[in-house]
Amino acid sequence: MSSVLSAVEKKLASLPLPVQVQLPDGSVAGPANARMRLIAKDKTALLHLAMGQTGLLGEDYVEGRLDFEGTMRDLMDLAAAILPDSPIDVGRGNWLTRMARHIISVRRHSTARDAKQIQFHYDLSDDFYALWLDPRRVYSCAYYREPDMTIAQAQEAKLDHICRKLALKSGERFLDIGAGWGGLLLWAAENYGVDATGITLSKNQHAHVNRLIQEKGLSGRVRMTLLDYRDLDESVPYDKIASVGMFEHVGRAQLPGYFSKLRRLLRPGGLIMNHGITAGGVYNAEVGAGMGQFIEKYIFPGGELTHISNELACISDAGLEDVDIENLRPHYARALWAWSDALESRLDEARQCLTGEQGEKSLRAYRVYLAGCAMGFEHGWIALHQVLLQHKATGRRDELDYPADLSYPWRRDYIYR
Repeated sequence: MSSVLSAVEKKLASLPLPVQVQLPDGSVAGPANARMRLIAKDKTALLHLAMGQTGLLGEDYVEGRLDFEGTMRDLMDLAAAILPDSPIDVGRGNWLTRMARHIISVRRHSTARDAKQIQFHYDLSDDFYALWLDPRRVYSCAYYREPDMTIAQAQEAKLDHICRKLALKSGERFLDIGAGWGGLLLWAAENYGVDATGITLSKNQHAHVNRLIQEKGLSGRVRMTLLDYRDLDESVPYDKIASVGMFEHVGRAQLPGYFSKLRRLLRPGGLIMNHGITAGGVYNAEVGAGMGQFIEKYIFPGGELTHISNELACISDAGLEDVDIENLRPHYARALWAWSDALESRLDEARQCLTGEQGEKSLRAYRVYLAGCAMGFEHGWIALHQVLLQHKATGRRDELDYPADLSYPWRRDYIYR
């Protein structure tokens, strides 16, 4: 114990912000005027602190082995400071490591397992999510088109940004894969007049969106189905497709099949918006320092991030062309902090939504997750890319009513007009 304590004291002395640690026996280490106080309830948490294992410290907090006094922003400043270096594992590993990762990715993404994993996260509690999301419950990166936007305004700006990039037109067949609580699906139908189909694996989201469709009188041209993307009918192609915050759940080994499926669902010359979180660092980077394991265990089981370079390779192999790429990383950091601040301001209400011992664990996990991801986006450990794709048509008259090279606007200003 003395060696662990010595290591902890050394770690505290090296930090840029004053931190006090209360030891399991009630004694304290660190300055008395510290704005952040960690309360270690057993020596395991002290060991993880000494080693700079941020993800394991997060697990200690969820499991009640560690507590803190201070703000989540201060806690994340502390987490960034105690890391030995960037939590991105930049090594690609040898062929055996890569093969093992591939096999694991294949095994963890059957249709039945994916449904269970999605429901673990999204069916936690609609009331809980409503506490800290915007009124439309848009649970993906916002777009702060203007610097003074609220999270609700930035989410509407994001929905419109996607619709404009897709150049949606009235009467077009639009597919939203992983439609969430229906924000984009309904926005596209109400503001752009499309015939809209959404799919989800979340039972709660499926029921919620179908209620909204009925309430808004959109039953004739908007539908929400409980369905895996792999089971979508390909017989009648869509004009435009959006996949927002969904491809992170697909798995690296399944990405070639995923993009090939999207191509088969799309008419020649049609457009796809693939909006999703990507890994920082280099090709096939992994989130280390225990952070990836924390997210897998408590938040997104089965979630896998890949680098943008790997995503683009899979896109090309599937016969799709990337026609526009935008990294919204700083926008997601700000959106996550907005969610984190909203949750922190309503903790008592959150405890009413998530009751019992397991509910308290879930709440603690989300507090760490939201603030931790905000920190990750701020530091560039993770990113968010919007990649606009086009079905590469041959330009034959029987496929298109215009030459293939004119089927997408040549200038980006059409998005902002």
